[in-house]
Amino acid sequence: ARLSRSSVSPAMENVALWHERDISHSSVERVIAPDATMLTDFALNRMAGVIENLLVYPDRMKQNLESLKGLVFSQAVLLALTETGMSREESYKVVQNNAMQVWAGKGAFIDLLNADPAVQKTLQKGALEKIFTYDRYTQHIGGIIDRALKAA
Repeated sequence: ARLSRSSVSPAMENVALWHERDISHSSVERVIAPDATMLTDFALNRMAGVIENLLVYPDRMKQNLESLKGLVFSQAVLLALTETGMSREESYKVVQNNAMQVWAGKGAFIDLLNADPAVQKTLQKGALEKIFTYDRYTQHIGGIIDRALKAA
C-alpha cells in the first residue's frame, strides 16, 4: 500500500500541467503506471489467497479476548467516563491505573473499575455491564458482510 501511494504524488504533479504535456510527464508515467498496476495486482492476488485460505476459530478467538480479563473494553470505559464530564486526563489515569492492576494479576477489569471510587462517583450503577459486551463491536457484522458480498 505504501508503494502504491508513492505513485500518487508524481501522478498529481502531472495533473497540473496536463495541457502542456512534455517528456517530463510521459517519463514519470512510463515508470509509475506499470509499477503501480503490477504492485496492485500482486497485492490483490495475495489478499485473495489470504481470504480464500483463512481459517477462523471463534472459540479460540473468544478465549484470547477473555484472557485479557476485560482490558479490550478500556477505550469504551475511557469514552464513557469522558462523556459524563470527567476530563480526558483524569479518565485516562483511572483506566490506566485499573488496567495496570489487571496486568499485575489483581483481578478482572470490570471488578476493579466497579470498586474504584472515581468510577462509582462518575458512572451510573450498571453502566459498566453495558460497556463490557462484545455486542457493540459485532452489531454491524451482518451489514458489512452483505455489502462485501454485493461488491464481489
